Amino acid sequence: MFDRGLNLTLQAMRRQLTAMPHDLYLIRLIHHQTKRAFPGERLWTSTQLVHPATVRFLRVRNREGCDVYIQPFAEERNPGYILVDLDHTGPAIVETMRSNGHDPCVVLQTSHGNLQAWVQVSATPIEPAVASRIGKQLADLYGGDPASTDWRHLGRLAGFTNQKPQRRNGRGHSPWVKVLHAHAGLAARGAALLEAAEHRLSNPSNLAPAPRLPLPAATHPNTAGTTVTTATDEIYATWLHRLRILERFPQTDWSIADKWIAKELLQRGTPAPQVAAILRGGSPGFPRHHAHSDDYLRRTLARAAWELAVSPFPGRDHPLHCHGQTDVPGS
Repeated sequence: MFDRGLNLTLQAMRRQLTAMPHDLYLIRLIHHQTKRAFPGERLWTSTQLVHPATVRFLRVRNREGCDVYIQPFAEERNPGYILVDLDHTGPAIVETMRSNGHDPCVVLQTSHGNLQAWVQVSATPIEPAVASRIGKQLADLYGGDPASTDWRHLGRLAGFTNQKPQRRNGRGHSPWVKVLHAHAGLAARGAALLEAAEHRLSNPSNLAPAPRLPLPAATHPNTAGTTVTTATDEIYATWLHRLRILERFPQTDWSIADKWIAKELLQRGTPAPQVAAILRGGSPGFPRHHAHSDDYLRRTLARAAWELAVSPFPGRDHPLHCHGQTDVPGS
C-alpha cells in the first residue's frame, strides 16, 4: 500500500543527505516537552537512514513529540560542515551568503521565517576549536544564533515536523522542516574561512595580524593602512571597490563611506546586525575617534535606512570629502 507521508519524508531526507554526503550520521531525538533525549545515540549510513523501516521509526517518534536532529559524524572532530541557525533573517540572507562565497550546501526552512544553513568548509574533518570559530564568524556576519555555533551543534532533519509549541501555525499544527536548497559542494571561500580561523587560534594574543583572506579578482585591497583580515574586511573592501570610493575621494571621510556601504547592504536585504558587524570589522581604524562605537553604528544604520526611504540611490547624496554626519530626525 502506498504511504504518501512516508514517501514525502524520504524525498526530503534524500535531498538533504545527498547535498551533505558523509560516511556516518548521528541522529538524536529530543522530546519537546521533557527536553530529554530518546535513549541512545544512533549512527547510520545514508543507505541505512533512508531505509523505510528506519524512516517509519523516526516518523513514529516525531509524532510522539520528538524533534529529529542530525549531524555528519566525525568522532571528536567536526566533519567539515558548519551549521548557521538563521532565525528571523529571511531567505534574502542566503543570496548574500552566496555572493560572499559562503554558499550553503543545504538550506532548510524549520518554521515560518526561520532557516538553517549547512556550509561545507572542508572535505576532511577539522578541529573543534576551528569549527567553533568559523561558526561564530558566520553567525556574526549573517545574524545567526550565537548560541548555535559550537563545533558539533545539531541541525534538523528534513521531512519531519518541528515540535516546538511556539512554532505552530494559527491552526495549531506543527510546521514541516522543508528543503529550500540542496546542492553538494564546498563553499567557494570555505578554505579562506578555515585558514583565517586556524591562524587566529594559533595567535590567541592577536599580536600578529591574521592572514589576509583572498579577495575576489575585481576587489582592490584596502589602502588606508589596514590589513584585510576577516570576511567582514573582505565585504567592506569589495564595496569600496564597487563604489570606487578610494579612486573618487582620496581624502576619504570614513563615516560617510560607512554610511554608503551600509545603504548598499541594507538595500540588498542584509540584516542590520550583519551590516553593523561588517562596518565594525572592515571600516579602516574602527572605532577611530568614536568614543561610543555601538552608538555610532546605530546612528549610521539609522541614517542609512532613512536615506534609503527618501532616495533609492546610495552614494549620491553627499560629497565624500565632507566631514561629519547628521543624525536621523527624531533619533
